[in-house]
Amino acid sequence: MAGLGAWLRGFFGGKEEPDPGRLLPHTPTRPSGPESFAEDNNDFALEMYRQLRQRPGNLFFSPFSIRTALGMTHAGARGETAAQMREALRISSPDEALHVASAEIIERLNAAGGSKYEMEVANSLWGQDGALLQPGFLDLTARHYGGGMNLVDFRRDAEAARLTMNQWVEDKTRHKIRELLPSGGLDADTRLVLVNAVYFKGMWVLQFPKAATRDEPFRLEGGGKVQAPLMHQHECVQYLQAAGYQAVDLVYEGGDLSMLVLLPDRKDGLRNLEKKLSGRMLHDCVAQARASEVKLFLPRFKITWGTVNMRDQLTALGMPLAFTRYQADFSGINGYEPPDEESLFLSGVFHKAFVEVQEKGTEAAAATAVGASRMSRAFWPSRPPPVPIFRADHPFLFAIRERKSGAILFLGCITDPTRES
Repeated sequence: MAGLGAWLRGFFGGKEEPDPGRLLPHTPTRPSGPESFAEDNNDFALEMYRQLRQRPGNLFFSPFSIRTALGMTHAGARGETAAQMREALRISSPDEALHVASAEIIERLNAAGGSKYEMEVANSLWGQDGALLQPGFLDLTARHYGGGMNLVDFRRDAEAARLTMNQWVEDKTRHKIRELLPSGGLDADTRLVLVNAVYFKGMWVLQFPKAATRDEPFRLEGGGKVQAPLMHQHECVQYLQAAGYQAVDLVYEGGDLSMLVLLPDRKDGLRNLEKKLSGRMLHDCVAQARASEVKLFLPRFKITWGTVNMRDQLTALGMPLAFTRYQADFSGINGYEPPDEESLFLSGVFHKAFVEVQEKGTEAAAATAVGASRMSRAFWPSRPPPVPIFRADHPFLFAIRERKSGAILFLGCITDPTRES
């Protein structure tokens, strides 16, 4: 599975600036003391999910990809711009701890469970040839994120630079993420683009027999039905029956990653379930799940989501200054403070993601680009209870997680498994 974030209007050189003085949803001050990378990552994931679910339909994105790309960007932010980014990205630890934790999880994921699955997390920087960047920024992104610098010429040929970056993303995601940066997404004022790409392909420990898949009715959000292929297996999986929903945690070979699926009891219960979502709820869901014999039905589906410019969502989460010309302060990247004409601001944050779930396993990919422009099998119970039925024939939520940390790599919901975009 791969994850790469994108989706925001006016990514590079956008003319529309948010008003930094407008009222924004307030996030209570986080308690002091160390908090894990995964807790902060999942907090951000759920807040971004709520923003994106204001639009109907299927949803699939990689909060890990988006946060990694913006984490690199945050390393060069200063003053109130940096403070707002910390709030929006839900960073509760010191900056150095964030970068060290990011490096650790990237290294662990790239190890791919000793080749038990395919996994790649890749970062890159694309800078204007001849434009000087701060050595400390370059050292930090290379040391903690593996983000090598690539020189391009935005001034003379922004389109050629865009095509080169899109090809890099396509190669890193095994051709699953194409055209991350849309036409017109870069211009002559672009000075730096930070890109993160995530790819994952894993097989289920307990695969679904292909012969058991049948086309059956799937109830749509808002009413109506479609015929969708429902996969079926009768196995011992991690299962939980909670108040108002069921959950299963399906493990991939290698044991490092799993897909957590939350299914509302009511056919029209997804929105109510989403209102209860929290990092603690997901943690408790996994912790309380037990190995149980389950009759499991899950739709086969394939989705490409995006490209989306996530400027509006990130602004709503608390970081409007980063997108504001003449006020954003990214002097830690190129040394120029606002309102200098060479000072940088974010013109867009583009995200695109792909997922395919089928009988053998899952393939997923995502990519995020942040552009800166100048201002101008567990055991079987000995006496099993009645076998529960987990029948995902109506809208549900799912997350692909790293099991060691609990970090959500991909997050989404399926409201119509027959729609591929």
